[in-house]
Amino acid sequence: MPNNALQEALSKRFRRLLSGDPDGVPPWLEVIAAGDEPGLYLPTDAPWVVHADFGTLVGGIRALLMQALHPGSLTGVANHSRYEQDALGRLAGTIRWLTVTTFGSHTAVANESGRVNRMHTRVTGEYQTAGGEQRPYKAADPDLLLWVHIAFMDSFLRSHQMYAWREIPGGADSYIALWSKSVEPLGLSSAPMNELELLAEIERQKPLLIATEKTLDVVKFIRYPPLPRLARPTYRLLFEAAVLSLPIEFRSMLGLKAKPRWLIQPVTRGVLRFIRLAIGPESPIEDGAIDRLKRIGVLPKH
Repeated sequence: MPNNALQEALSKRFRRLLSGDPDGVPPWLEVIAAGDEPGLYLPTDAPWVVHADFGTLVGGIRALLMQALHPGSLTGVANHSRYEQDALGRLAGTIRWLTVTTFGSHTAVANESGRVNRMHTRVTGEYQTAGGEQRPYKAADPDLLLWVHIAFMDSFLRSHQMYAWREIPGGADSYIALWSKSVEPLGLSSAPMNELELLAEIERQKPLLIATEKTLDVVKFIRYPPLPRLARPTYRLLFEAAVLSLPIEFRSMLGLKAKPRWLIQPVTRGVLRFIRLAIGPESPIEDGAIDRLKRIGVLPKH
């Protein structure tokens, strides 16, 4: 069923906010729809289901909070991104990689990974470890890539489990194993392949994590980004949902306190469902990917 006029108008405003495009048409839509080959995932695969759901709105915030705890990741964000001057532009860049990798063809994924790899070669510097040691870093370092990967993967998984309505095909292990394929083109071949490995890797990384004054500055910015006025109440709820989904230890390090679960979880689930109803069932990104898969015979045309 196509969107009605009101849904289409709201959908364009929503897409404009996330993509940064004034017409509400993500610039990577054509990339996803183009090509004569499948991609990494099909509509029945766990990463497709999780990333098509609005639980990712919570997961993205949660992932940024987790990344802020790693001094290497934090230094890269603080020194080599425009998050303070153009927060939505940086958000759009992250969404582009996630979206193209999930829904694009193999060629699109390879091209997008190449773009990210080229960008990573320019991100270098030094950071101070939790033990006070000065250490050089590159964004392409496997250890840093791994923390960024597990921050996003754990965050999208936990947010989906807490706030989404659809079951994950194959459960958490399927999502983790399949999504770990996404970072192989970035040079990361040692990502967790199941939930136990994911939890073990987070435990292994904990001694490296620290909350500094800069961490708290970034957290404050994540909490109160320069969003349009009408978007702020919804964003604040999503932020509280992200905080609630974090491990207590991470919340404590970040200086954050969770609101009651009995309040935040059902309200967030309801708001995310309302957003879906308000902007309608059409999803240009998914539709473009599905049309490509039908055109090349991977999916039936009817």
